[in-house]
Amino acid sequence: MLEDEKGEGSALAIETSGLTRVYKVGPHDVLALRGVSLTVDAGCFVALKGRSGSGKTTLLNCIGGLDRPTAGSVSIFGRELLKMSERELTRWRREQVGFVFQSFALLPTLSAFENVELMPRMAGRRRRECNQRTESSLDLVGLRKWMHHRPYEMSGGQQQRVAIARALANGPRLILADEPTGELDSSTARDILGIFQRIVREQQVTVLMVSHDSLVDEFADRVYHLADGQIID
Repeated sequence: MLEDEKGEGSALAIETSGLTRVYKVGPHDVLALRGVSLTVDAGCFVALKGRSGSGKTTLLNCIGGLDRPTAGSVSIFGRELLKMSERELTRWRREQVGFVFQSFALLPTLSAFENVELMPRMAGRRRRECNQRTESSLDLVGLRKWMHHRPYEMSGGQQQRVAIARALANGPRLILADEPTGELDSSTARDILGIFQRIVREQQVTVLMVSHDSLVDEFADRVYHLADGQIID
């Protein structure tokens, strides 16, 4: 983690038990997750793979507190998410979780530095600390020389590096990545996966990634396969 103390916690980064998520679509119930029980050790790089509609993103959203399961439990470093209020969840996500998306989700009018610096600033950190964290995060992904460029001046791989730096800026314990290589060519995807692997090794951050990319098998410590809302491996 980037010069931040998050306190002692469980050796398990993620633990779900009987996780079920039902969506109402018109008069019908759609079962997106069917009793998923999953454990992820702290400081590991874990991938979730499966076909579209298998429940990967729903599971990721429940683990990140972006969606509430219909039944079951989610514990992150020993803390039960369902016992937290929306306000507590918002603060928890801001301080302890970094999110990386397929579409990069960068603000186009802001430079790389400004996109990354936005996170510690929103967390209420002082300007000097915001600057230090932003520069450290951009250094970690190899983009210090590009910090004043805007997204449209960058390649897709560089934009995703900015997104990873942004996810790191508040010193999270957990990074959740949803198809982060989905819009990248295989060579660039390999570079991005290597960055995630290095973050896990050097920063002791836990990474849980949803991916269709077969390359992820070379980098992840563990790969789980989902089908029809259940873990099959």
